[in-house]
Amino acid sequence: MSERLEAGLNVLRAEMDKKVMSFFSSCVRCGICAESCLFYTETNDPRYTPIYKTEPMRKLWKNEYSFWGKLKSTLGISEPMTEADLSDWEELVYDGCSMCGRCSMVCPVGVDISMVIFKVKHALAVAGFSPEGLVGATKRAVEIGSPMGITMKAVLATIKHAEENTGLKIPLDVEGADYLALLSSNEIALYPEYLESLARIFDHAGVSWTLSSAAYEATNSGLQIGNKAIAGQLVQRVVDGAEKLKVKNVISPECGHAYTALRWEGPNFVGKAYSFRVVHILELLDELQAQGKLKTTGMETDRLTFHDPCSIVRRGGIQAQPRNLLGPITNNFVEMTDHGSMNWCCGGGGGVSSNERAEGLKHTAFNRKKSQIEEIKVDAVVTACSNCRMVMEEGLEHNEMDIPLLGLTELIAEHLADKPH
Repeated sequence: MSERLEAGLNVLRAEMDKKVMSFFSSCVRCGICAESCLFYTETNDPRYTPIYKTEPMRKLWKNEYSFWGKLKSTLGISEPMTEADLSDWEELVYDGCSMCGRCSMVCPVGVDISMVIFKVKHALAVAGFSPEGLVGATKRAVEIGSPMGITMKAVLATIKHAEENTGLKIPLDVEGADYLALLSSNEIALYPEYLESLARIFDHAGVSWTLSSAAYEATNSGLQIGNKAIAGQLVQRVVDGAEKLKVKNVISPECGHAYTALRWEGPNFVGKAYSFRVVHILELLDELQAQGKLKTTGMETDRLTFHDPCSIVRRGGIQAQPRNLLGPITNNFVEMTDHGSMNWCCGGGGGVSSNERAEGLKHTAFNRKKSQIEEIKVDAVVTACSNCRMVMEEGLEHNEMDIPLLGLTELIAEHLADKPH
């Protein structure tokens, strides 16, 4: 047995808990999960059926944990896992799954399919079966501080421009602030107006906040590639930065995987509870609005819709908040046919957008979102995830559709009422 295969199998064995074994015992192979997955619906390729992507783990369970598997092993007639199994499933798991979790929502027997797929990703990553694009992004996140290779020098340049454009001071490394704001690489490189919007909103609402030079980037490539050790290392960087500045709250940016890694998986990754609260930017804006600290004016007359980022709405339950925020500033808002917790993914989550090899499949999968947008004939799409925004911009451009993508935080900033003098 090769070292790579042994490493992968050892991870699968370590991840084979009672919950996973019960899932495989319960699955009736009904195929309902297939119709919930845009990689299947848009390709009609049965290999992209969600439960099929868990096959390496199911095969190990069948061979080593089921009664018949143990019997076959005793008789010497079992079919052991091979390195080819891991190699074959690497493409299916990394290219054809955005970890959106929609399949887990529809399983009639409650199998958390996306959770099992993540365990398979963990085994593949440790065994060295991962796409070059994701490997590179993860390496840059660990060694440089950002999956896109963005250094603090670039962040300082973004801060300088934000200060020039807003006339406001961007706080950096302020000890004792109430909130530590994190950014995603996309927001630094592609959407710097997000930072400007934070500055305007927090000045308007009187929020005490800061950035950290030690923990400025929130995107967790370890989560995307499936390597729990690296995911924990990146979360610990944020924990250290927050504890150093003694902040009470950490704000996850408009990035679904950053929110999942920090809010829901982070304490498990680092092995302890936080000394601070993690809040998504939409949760905070909704709180400020409810407290009367966030006041808006004016109305968007364009026909708008909202794309619910998968990790934020399905894993985080943030469904009412964006609509609470949009309500006072829109008078022509329309929902997509499938929205909220049953939204369709943009097709680029789970590291797919960092995987150059998956580019063609990603565009094919985007056809589901394209159909949703075309059906309701909107002038613009609002979202709250910079990765979703980037992927949808690419998808719309690929399909020659001239529909703007708007960040919700920036839209709120554009409608801020004047501060009372």
